[in-house]
Amino acid sequence: MISLEFLVTSLVVVLIPGTGVIFTVSTGIVQGRKASIYAALGCTAGIVPHLLATVLGLAAIMHASAVAFQALKYAGAVYLFYMAYATWRDKSAFAVDGTLSKTSAIGLVAKAFLLNILNPKLTIFFLAFLPQFVEPGADQPLLQLLLLSAVFMAMTFAVFVVYGLLAHAFRRLVVHSARVQSWMRYGFTAAFAGLAAKLALTEK
Repeated sequence: MISLEFLVTSLVVVLIPGTGVIFTVSTGIVQGRKASIYAALGCTAGIVPHLLATVLGLAAIMHASAVAFQALKYAGAVYLFYMAYATWRDKSAFAVDGTLSKTSAIGLVAKAFLLNILNPKLTIFFLAFLPQFVEPGADQPLLQLLLLSAVFMAMTFAVFVVYGLLAHAFRRLVVHSARVQSWMRYGFTAAFAGLAAKLALTEK
């Protein structure tokens, strides 16, 4: 069940840069180490509904319902476009004191949570991914799915925290250059906008 294949595959999936990684990295650079941990926590919490949907079988219903998928997909795309706009508008210098001066801890967790909960591709992914590692003929497949989900969440949080801490480590190099700050802001804006467009154009 918790095989080496599952751990390696999960690690590769978590390491692939996506919405959560971009948000965590940008938060680590802009607001510091503590803020990036809150962002990682929110991103991890955002996958809980998708995992529960998979475990409880609701993902199959959403997968079969084009209306449900489209509604969630466009809501996620709109939110990503909003994140791109907010990032582009924020022209203030990057903070260097490590405090949550721009967004509260609750606000960061909520933003990160929404980024992941509004991505319907996660539910479809878990629907296709997790059952592959349930032992055939298992007496309690539900417990196995819950355990697999818990391990995946733990790996997600750990990897995102590392991403955030690495971003924080390069933070002082960034804050001393207004040019670098501008390029970073435009880069994150483009990344959020690109992810939003990709999500909006995604078919089931």
